[in-house]
Amino acid sequence: MLDVVYYPVSAVLWLWHTAFAALLGSTSGLAWVLAVVFLVATLRAAMYPLFLKQVRTQAVVKRLQPQIEALRKRYPDDRQRQTVEIQKLQRDNGVGLLAGCLPLLGQGLVFLALFHVLRSFDRTAAVGHLPFQATPTPMTPEQNAQTPNYVFDAADVQSFLHADLFGAPLSATLAGSPSAAVAAVAGTLMLVAAIATHFTARATIARQDPTAAQLPMLNTLTLWVFPAGALIGGALLPVAILLYWVSNNAWTLAQQHLVHRRVDAEARAKAEASAVTREHTAPKPGVKPQTGAKTRRGRR
Repeated sequence: MLDVVYYPVSAVLWLWHTAFAALLGSTSGLAWVLAVVFLVATLRAAMYPLFLKQVRTQAVVKRLQPQIEALRKRYPDDRQRQTVEIQKLQRDNGVGLLAGCLPLLGQGLVFLALFHVLRSFDRTAAVGHLPFQATPTPMTPEQNAQTPNYVFDAADVQSFLHADLFGAPLSATLAGSPSAAVAAVAGTLMLVAAIATHFTARATIARQDPTAAQLPMLNTLTLWVFPAGALIGGALLPVAILLYWVSNNAWTLAQQHLVHRRVDAEARAKAEASAVTREHTAPKPGVKPQTGAKTRRGRR
């Protein structure tokens, strides 16, 4: 159903693994670790223009908030007129609803695709597939090792199944009876992912407009419940998925900081330019502004 997403994501992962395997060896677990990290970097860099547009859109919406509140006060009993006028104001200022949804949609599809591709390296149990897909028939370990996984051939599948991070297999989870290495590596990744999620949410809340700030329940969810989900739900995820999660959250935190600095600098530059324009066009103290008719006679 989502092969149009699975194949491109697996192809990017395959390219990075091939590159690092050429340097570190085809049996190197580090080659798989770096492939996952650089997959995140590649896909997030590709979506950077969408994220930048999203932040710029949020900045415009925040700037328009006083005008939006004025429209609500102007039409207090006409909700339909309110909606029409607010949409017109946003449209005239280049605000599009789609711009705020595309980055989230892209990240969601990438996560689902990578989750599916990485879990499909081990098809010995009917787990790890998306809810809307038919439950696959479990394979024997021998069948699984000899069956390609999207763009990965059987040798790649076997290489992944033997790859590990500090002794923890990339395909292992905390569920069941994990080894000490799996518990240490997965636990550390889950904790880092939760911390990064919390601080990303904190930075977002610090920049939200006053209307959004009046939603304490939503802020509580993003600040505490979602990070807690990383700790609880992470126990069911393979080490490779946790590695992706940490890399993605770290990228989001850094990108958010850099993009917000850039957008703030753009806003300051526009404000300074507007101030200079007003200063040059405003009448000097003590000088009576000329009317349009007088100005035209003076030009003659």
